[in-house]
Amino acid sequence: MMKHRSKIPFHSAANIEKSRIAAQLAADVLHMITPHVKAGVSTEQLDQICHDYIVNVQKAIPANIGYHGFPKTICASVNQVICHGIPSGLVLNEGDILNIDVAVIKDGWYGDTSRMYLVGTVSAEAQQLVRTTYDSLCAGIRQVRPGNTLGDVGYAIQQVAEKAGYSVVRDYCGHGIGKIYHDEPEVRHYGRRGEGIVLQPGMIFTIEPMINAGKAATRQLADGWTVETRDGSWSAQWEHMVVVTETGCEVLTAWPEADPAYPDVFA
Repeated sequence: MMKHRSKIPFHSAANIEKSRIAAQLAADVLHMITPHVKAGVSTEQLDQICHDYIVNVQKAIPANIGYHGFPKTICASVNQVICHGIPSGLVLNEGDILNIDVAVIKDGWYGDTSRMYLVGTVSAEAQQLVRTTYDSLCAGIRQVRPGNTLGDVGYAIQQVAEKAGYSVVRDYCGHGIGKIYHDEPEVRHYGRRGEGIVLQPGMIFTIEPMINAGKAATRQLADGWTVETRDGSWSAQWEHMVVVTETGCEVLTAWPEADPAYPDVFA
């Protein structure tokens, strides 16, 4: 879903507030849908609930519908699906893991975030994958401050994932976001310390590592959207929007309520 410009935008305090509002709406959707994620529910049903909530309650616009032809409100990626899963009649089963990725538009500004859900009782191996992916996201966010580089962010993510024996997907990345859904900079989830774009206050972007239990290779299905692991291993992803501040960063898509299973990013 990437679409680039050549120049990185730097946002004013007033525009950061507009971005924050959209980001918080996106986070609220993921919080709202949580109790609905359970065995026996289809990803199409989850999509419809999210759509109705965004339109009727939030009075916002589902950003994904029609974006380069994508047909649904959310991306629903189950088990071996890495990203861009299209909601369908697929029914969730006990033990599945699910990523829901949602984006909204409010007053012309985009909010974009995703998180993992465990369907019922999940294997220890799947729980470890999901938690390690979250930890890698947190490690990357902790590197976001003026003077650091995007290479520092990617390096931190890569170290956490690979230390656990997992691989980092390299075919998809995070992105700048504001009044444009997918903007500069491109945020890779691997890299070398000190390399890449230097972070400066006012930059807004997503960090959204996709971590595979097996190898990093991907394959896109015939629908033109759904991306799976080539080896059939399971995959997990978490995504936050951040803004670089004068002293560090702010997570714009912070969850409405703390989740004890996943401590605060900076804990």
